[in-house]
Amino acid sequence: HRELSRRGYRCEIIAPSLIPRRAGERIKTDRRDCARLAELSRAGELKAIWVPDEAHEAMRNLWRAREDAVNMRLKVRQQLKAFLLRQDRRYAGKTSWTRMHQRWIADQRFSQPADQIALTEYQLAVQAADERVSRLSTALQQAVQGWRFEPVVAALRALRGIDTVSAIGLVCEIGDINRFATARQLMGYLGLVPSEHSSGNSVRRGSITKTGNAHARRLLTEAAWNYRFPARISNELRDRSKALPPGIRTHAWKAQVRLCSRFAQLSSRGVQANKVCVAVARELTGFVWAIAQQAACSPAAR
Repeated sequence: HRELSRRGYRCEIIAPSLIPRRAGERIKTDRRDCARLAELSRAGELKAIWVPDEAHEAMRNLWRAREDAVNMRLKVRQQLKAFLLRQDRRYAGKTSWTRMHQRWIADQRFSQPADQIALTEYQLAVQAADERVSRLSTALQQAVQGWRFEPVVAALRALRGIDTVSAIGLVCEIGDINRFATARQLMGYLGLVPSEHSSGNSVRRGSITKTGNAHARRLLTEAAWNYRFPARISNELRDRSKALPPGIRTHAWKAQVRLCSRFAQLSSRGVQANKVCVAVARELTGFVWAIAQQAACSPAAR
């Protein structure tokens, strides 16, 4: 795409899932495909996807490298805990991977030297995974400085449940927020709207569509769990939002009051916890869109 654009050609990338298809079509050849795509393009039936520039793609690659590192750390941690369970070693504390938990692991002794070596290797793997995540987190926070969307990242940090790394991830995956005219468009892009199969007076809605960007959808659903507690501004949240404009801070506080109330209301009605979380994540997406729109209007974000 970039090479063709540099040579002066108008080039668009079309998602295969968005290409209209005729029911009952059973013959597929390259020639037929080319003719069909040309017809659809001339009729304006093809919708081009947004293509990030090289700087944005590089930030997204760094973010996804960290995401892969976090997943790998989770895997090696599970392997270590599984090894200890096979040896009938169970930690009595409530929270895993705290300093106390890691000290308990280090104090484990086995009668067989081979078991002791296995434990040490698992510990070294966890340590290496922790260091990798830490390096990539530092690199990500350094790379965002001076980035075009740095003001948007800073603004999203005012929302409860969205720290610096999560804000960077959302901006990397969503891209230019101005390409979404409404918050509902962003919700649909992230697959957080319910599926529907209605006809006439019959209205049938199902689970969320889960289309679009799964990375951003996961970040929002994880952030939504933070709203199960009463609304409050913690010291950490106050520190990371104190340099932001008053309008953004006010909007973020309104979001917290609304979403905490929504979480409590749905939970009190007996709605299943995961459904409550998804519903709150959908509303959180609307506040993300609004705050990002405010921040994108700043000169630094243009």
